[in-house]
Amino acid sequence: MDEATRTALRAVGGLVGAAAVGTAYAALVERTWFVLRRYAVPALPPGSSPVRILQVSDLHLTPGQAKKIDWVRSLASLEPDFVVNSGDNLAHADAVPPLLRAMEPLFDFPGAFVLGSNDYFGPIPKNPVRYLTRGHAEVRKWRPDLPVEALVDGLRNGGWVDVDNARTVVTMGDHEVELVGTDDPHVGYDRYAAVSGTAAQDVSLTMGLVHAPYQRVLDAMVADGASVVLAGHTHGGQLALPIWGALVTNCDLDTRRAKGLSRWWPGAGRSGRAGRAAPSSVAPDDAAYLHVSAGLGTSPYAPVRFACRPEATLLTLVARDAA
Repeated sequence: MDEATRTALRAVGGLVGAAAVGTAYAALVERTWFVLRRYAVPALPPGSSPVRILQVSDLHLTPGQAKKIDWVRSLASLEPDFVVNSGDNLAHADAVPPLLRAMEPLFDFPGAFVLGSNDYFGPIPKNPVRYLTRGHAEVRKWRPDLPVEALVDGLRNGGWVDVDNARTVVTMGDHEVELVGTDDPHVGYDRYAAVSGTAAQDVSLTMGLVHAPYQRVLDAMVADGASVVLAGHTHGGQLALPIWGALVTNCDLDTRRAKGLSRWWPGAGRSGRAGRAAPSSVAPDDAAYLHVSAGLGTSPYAPVRFACRPEATLLTLVARDAA
């Protein structure tokens, strides 16, 4: 064997070894390396007292995930003013009881929820390469096979408000806040036209809730006057590249907004090219604040995360003049 062949074999061996280490890290370490993110959001009227909102999303829970359940339960120590559950709670037909156990301490606080497609439909095996193609966002449309009714009943019995295709007013701390939400746009269950309307004037703000942040819903909510919108679904890309970030969002949202806090205004999705939107510094003054949670789980058929830790978020809404 000549030296060139030995060099080539060493290079291939190094790449295979690096891939194996990366896969092991993504599956065994980062997938359960939960983190709490914190953001301050200057969206309240001048002089307002702050409001603390805990957002949990995309647990994709299966029975036996004790570490995830215990970590979610521990979030009650934050004592938020309000809890938002952004959907995709289930990944197994027997997951409702453990899901409600995870949420039980959080039921001590007022909250609201919207559903995701994986509260209706159980996960199925897929070619993981498809996630990086245009077909990644295609969804199946047949009869739900997860106990969504039991899930909804459990969350409602915990005292939380169902905001799927609904509009209501809730109390958050010292504030009255209007919530407007839709069922999951990813499977076409959103019916925003049924709840659309000008934002209420006798509340501190209007907040939009949606599982999958499709542009049609974001545009409509913000056009109606929502100043904050919370969503999930994207998993932050789930498999991201360091520095670059997410490769896909599993919807029509651009990849720079795959997770975290950004600004959104009607037409914002047309401000970038190739999925990489223009930075928030170009946003108009009346743009809404959009927070997309990277969520806490994965499909059991793709149990990996890379450069995108599973997360919950504590959002502190503050007065616009607080900065």
